[in-house]
Amino acid sequence: MTNIIRWSPLREMMSLRNEIDRMFAETMEWPLREATMLSDLALDLSETDEAYVVEASVPGIQPDDLDISITDNVLSIVGEFKEEAETDKKQWHLRERRYGRFARRLSFPTRVDSKAVEAQYTNGVLTLTVPKAEEVKPKRIAINVGNGQKVIEGHTG
Repeated sequence: MTNIIRWSPLREMMSLRNEIDRMFAETMEWPLREATMLSDLALDLSETDEAYVVEASVPGIQPDDLDISITDNVLSIVGEFKEEAETDKKQWHLRERRYGRFARRLSFPTRVDSKAVEAQYTNGVLTLTVPKAEEVKPKRIAINVGNGQKVIEGHTG
């Protein structure tokens, strides 16, 4: 026998809301899952007149375990956060530290001198000083005024 159910606009709206909530929950979960992957390394990039300065947090990694290179004006930093070898069984209540390989590639906006890069590792922070190529550095130009007695200097760049 067929049951007759009284139509309720409230029930219809709640059903629609549940479907929309489910859709948003699935959509919002995706970027969070991607963020936990170790494919990227967060870093800061700043610029001076002479060089670019790259700072990356890589705590717990030995400097020898980092692979840093510059090819065609693209900086590559590759490494791995290694998981500690466990000698005894532990019951984990919370485990948030991340392990695995990471890689980051960064293209500089102007030409750089890849042969003069300096790298420093202090307290888990890798600092790379990447000098700009000579042709893109600002240069001072002297301007002779009048009878040649005064000289005014200006900036280029």
